[in-house]
Amino acid sequence: MLSAGFRQLRASAVVLVASALVIGCSANDTFEQPAQLPDVNQQVSFERVWNVTVGDGHDGEFLYLAPLNAGDVVYAASADGELLALNAETGKQIWENSVEDRIFAGVGGDANQLYLVSRDADLLALSREDGSELWRASLPTEVLSAPQSNGSLVVVQTTDGRVLAFNAADGEKRWQYDSVVPALSVRAAAAPLVGADVIISGFANGKLLALSAESGQPLWQYEVGAPQGRTELERLVDITSQPLVLENAILAVGYQGKLALIDLRTGNDIWSKTASSLYSPMVSNGNIFLVSANGDVVAMRGSDRRDLWTQDKLAWRQLTQPVAFDDYLVVGDFDGYLHVMSQDSGELVGQMKFDGDGIRVPAQRLSNGNLLVFGNGGKLAAYRLQSKN
Repeated sequence: MLSAGFRQLRASAVVLVASALVIGCSANDTFEQPAQLPDVNQQVSFERVWNVTVGDGHDGEFLYLAPLNAGDVVYAASADGELLALNAETGKQIWENSVEDRIFAGVGGDANQLYLVSRDADLLALSREDGSELWRASLPTEVLSAPQSNGSLVVVQTTDGRVLAFNAADGEKRWQYDSVVPALSVRAAAAPLVGADVIISGFANGKLLALSAESGQPLWQYEVGAPQGRTELERLVDITSQPLVLENAILAVGYQGKLALIDLRTGNDIWSKTASSLYSPMVSNGNIFLVSANGDVVAMRGSDRRDLWTQDKLAWRQLTQPVAFDDYLVVGDFDGYLHVMSQDSGELVGQMKFDGDGIRVPAQRLSNGNLLVFGNGGKLAAYRLQSKN
């Protein structure tokens, strides 16, 4: 069954905002004026459980170095090469290692190893026991998304649309798939989904492909977005986020494309709806939550995709993917704020400044129920949400 390998996947997405088009825009450029920080009736507060600093974080670069949530242990890396293993419950350091390379992507991992990609486009395999280097393999160009592994293969996707698979044991290259990339695309960090038999990758041309894990040969193709319009900007249809696995289907979304539920085995459309997003959707309590490309957060009923509410007070604030936390949704923004909204109504019920350098990677739910947050400046912390009612 194709879905068997995917049941082990933790759908975590690293996503991109519209300020990072490959036309020379800096990490802080915006095409629209971000909404002012909204006033919030604070009904929920953040209770800090622990916090640490991971090197210099993204060190001023436009990266997506999301921590790896591995159950009892959290692994986190910084652009300047610091790698930490932390107890997820207490934040206590288990080990620390410094990598000589500048780090561009990570942290990925499987049961035995951790994976990073350097600025010089080397794939690094490291020991989970102490962070020591086990092997490295050269890549053709830069990678922004964390390497993904099913235990036997390590798969990376480059910014120019190539998917490469390596033997996890020794780094030997197994195969490479090359896609056609349009002249203008979003500088994305969409990691492939890697199952036991199949790999799902989204590309800048709006195509979602299933590739054989054994050979890299295409199994099926689905069009999430079709280029339309006269200008290159109008024709952008990038898939910049990792799909979610839902039993034998995947939920995918594209920029200026659609939100679609796709049969994992055949690639057939189960349903689709016009949408534009750079962020992975979130499913919780039978509903679908999506951050639109303009920063509006939209809730849809899962059974019929009917819109339930829209929260527009965070428009153009370069939000992260929403994470479900009890009855709430939590998003971060470019200014370093965490925002909490009700899943039922979309009302903003909590807010906290976390990192003055901003928040680019989505928060994660730890196995103990706490919320893990990593800021661009290197601050890593676990929180509980406390209702004031």
